[in-house]
This record gives sequence, structure tokens and C-alpha cells, in this order.
Amino acid sequence: MSRVVVVGTGIAGLITAYRASARHDVVLVTKSELAESNTKYAQGGIAAALFPDDSVASHVADTLRAGDGLCDPVAVEVLCSEGPQRVRDLMALGVEFDRVNGELARGHEAAHSARRVIHAGGDATGLAIEVALLRAVKKLAVEVHEYTFMRDLVLDEGRVVGIEVLSADGPRTIAADVVVLASGGAGQLYSHTTNPTVTTGDGVAAAMRAGAALADLEFYQFHPTSLAVPGNPLVSEAVRGDGAVLLDEHGRRFMFDVHPDGELAPRDVVARGIARAMAAQGGRPVLLDATALGRDYLAQRFPGITRACEAHGFDWAAEPVPVTPAAHYWMGGIRTDIEGRTSLPGLFAVGEAASTGVHGANRLASNSLLESLVFAWRASDALDSGAAPLATDAALADVLHDGTETFERAELQELMWGLVGLERDATGLAQAAAQLAVWRAEGDTVEAGEDRNLLDLARVLVHAAQRREESRGAHERLDFPETNPELAHSFELVVPVAVLA
Repeated sequence: MSRVVVVGTGIAGLITAYRASARHDVVLVTKSELAESNTKYAQGGIAAALFPDDSVASHVADTLRAGDGLCDPVAVEVLCSEGPQRVRDLMALGVEFDRVNGELARGHEAAHSARRVIHAGGDATGLAIEVALLRAVKKLAVEVHEYTFMRDLVLDEGRVVGIEVLSADGPRTIAADVVVLASGGAGQLYSHTTNPTVTTGDGVAAAMRAGAALADLEFYQFHPTSLAVPGNPLVSEAVRGDGAVLLDEHGRRFMFDVHPDGELAPRDVVARGIARAMAAQGGRPVLLDATALGRDYLAQRFPGITRACEAHGFDWAAEPVPVTPAAHYWMGGIRTDIEGRTSLPGLFAVGEAASTGVHGANRLASNSLLESLVFAWRASDALDSGAAPLATDAALADVLHDGTETFERAELQELMWGLVGLERDATGLAQAAAQLAVWRAEGDTVEAGEDRNLLDLARVLVHAAQRREESRGAHERLDFPETNPELAHSFELVVPVAVLA
């Protein structure tokens, strides 16, 4: 029986821990409380071809189209074909999805050709999944370490054999036969983000420093609609799917000037459409008008968003509310195969920390929870396999040499938002790279470790964005506005481990 260390307690980490515990000794590590993760905040729902008027083939086609030529078709087929059964498995674990007259309620979100997004608690799908999975995991003999920050991976002759952690007891090592990184994305790279404060890319950064191959780092998805207030509470795409519209400050619907699908165009298109409308009106937010949906419907279908609006003094049933794009989901991460294996022996990655190839250049709405579920399930079955690690021909990215000046996290976030956000160009990227090269992260605290991770990830994200001289999906280059067919492939990179000396 192997000792498996799982880092992260969102849907991907909890599914892995739950299923692996039947055959392995499982250690579950999280830097906050057990229930804090991106999963908890997922509103819209989970997409799967569960209905008679839908099909796996249609879900595959929608996913490939949203991915703008960069999806791995094999991974997408796995996602969409295995997704329905995995969702049924969630139901068996106690997740109660919303129903109407006994049938699963379903919503429509951008770039889906069918109403296939199911939800729970109105707009609290992630929380419902988190609660059910935590309840299931707590019944098992799983060793849990809360408030334990992973600083780095431990290697022995090129194989991952544990993690270095920092907790109230000080620094120590947790040994492992296999490490599974389910530590989420890096939303804290940006000043405007829908992600909680824990999303500092710890797993991706640690894997990178250990020499794991990364991929698709230039593709960061910005959600079109977050409430334009401090903290940027998410306003789910499902609101627009149910009929809400976007207005400029003059009350005019502007998205049909941008795309024939209007408010339901792919996320990257809507986010840039909003950003440009904001620029045309001096940076002021655009408005989301959901008043036509009615007070009772909004309160019942979107109770969380209703509470967020009320907390900030808005009555969204009576008036449009101000919204702005915000960093939401990282398509890139640690390159894996369809069983979660990375390029390092002994290391697996699942969830947003992984780059499976299913999202390509732009994630299809509500495919993220499904990806975590499907590939964590597969990874848990592959943990005791003797198969070789993922092969890679990643290019070297020698970008982690530290500079001389300390920095504040807010400075990095503003830099990334301004120069490496929804729209990019060579001048801005070069300016960002130069500033990032000057900074260094110091200290032995958890916050200092997070800052180090954000700085390292910002450097490689900028490097990847400079390398991709085209516009594709979530990566918009103003100086290369067209898509280049010759670049219809992922860019993989690896940081030389010698850089860390």
C-alpha cells in the first residue's frame, strides 16, 4: 500500500483522496481550512450531456470550438463521454442538484449548443459539491493537515518523494510514494479576480521549480462579469444565459456589435467586448440588466448573487448593476496525460493546477468542475500504475533568476492586470518582464512563500505570452491580431532546475 499525499481540498483533491483511500494510505494537505477552495465559490454549475435532447458529440464539438484549435481531442472525448457517469457518481455521494417537477433543472451558458448545465442551491453548485465530498472524506481513514503550506516538492534522483511544508509547528517534510497536486490556479496574479485569496498557484510553482513541464500558461480566462466593487464577487454566466443583457452607460446593448451571439458569445469575446466598452466610456463599468427576470426568480435562482448585490447596496431586481471583467480560470498549468501523470516520476496533477488539454485556448463554461471530477477519478485509479511519466519536448525557460528589489503583492497584481491582462502587446509584455526580473521575494512566512510563487508564475506566464505571437482564445495580442494556423499547438516549457541554485 502506497503513501499518497494529496495537496488541495477542492473537488479534484477530495475526489482523489476519497477514491485513493480504498487502496492507499492518504494524507490530505491544505494551507487553509479543509473547506476553503475555488470549488466552494463555483456558481454556474457543471456541464454534462445528461439529457435526451443532448449528446456527447455535441458537448465535444462545443468544447473544441471554444478551445479555438488548441484542445487535445482525446482528452475532450474522455471529458465529455465519462462526464455523465461521474456526475451520477456525485449524486450517489449526496450532491443534491436542483430539480423542477422532479427533473434535473438545467441552464444555458455561453457557447453551449444545448441546455446542459446543472446546478445546486441556485448559484451555489460548488459549495454543494464541497459539502458532500467533505462529508464523504471525513468518514474515511484519511490523515488531514490543515493550515499547512506546501513550499516545495522533495526529489530523490529525479523522483518526487514528498513535500516540504510550513505550519504552526515550523518547517518539515511529509514523505510520500506519490504526490498529487490539486492546489488550484493562480487568480491572485491579478488585481481584479473572482478567486479567493488562497489561489496563489502553489502547486504549479512548486512543480515548475522541480523541473516539471508546464503548458498553455499564456491562456488566462477573464470572466466577463464580476460585480464592480472591492473583492469582485462573481456574477455567474448563467444570469446572461437566463436572459440578462449588457448595457453601456447610455443604456445601449453593445455586445451584438461585437459578436452575433451577443451576451452569449464565448467568454473571451464577451470579456474583451466589455473591456473595450469600458475604455470608450473612460474606464467606468458597464451595466448588467437582469431586471426582466423578476425579483422572485432572481432570489430563488441566484440567492448568492442577490445577497452580494444587497451587501453592496444594489437592488438588481430593480436596476442594472455595474460589472467588470476579472481573472477567473487558468487554462494552463502542469502538463499531464489523461490519467494525471506529469513529466516527473511520482507526481500527478489534477484540477485547475493541471493542463490536461481539454480547455485549449479558452475554457467552455462549466467544464471546469467536470474536468476536475473526471480526471481526478482517472488519476486515483492510476496511482498504483507502474506506467512511465508523461513524455515531453518542452522548451527551456530560464526566467527565474531573482532580482534585487522586494515588492508588494499589490504591485505585481496591478502590473499583471495592466500589461498582461485581457489585451497584450510586445511593448507591454517586455515592460512587464523587465520589472518582474528586478523583483525578488524574501522571507520564511506563508505570505512570503505565496509571493515567491506568484512572482515565479508571473515570469513564466509573461514568457509564454511573448512567445505566442498571435491572437487565440483568451490570449489577445494587439500587435498580432490574427490567429496563426501554424501555431495551433500548445507551447510546453520547463524551467532548468539548476536555476534554483
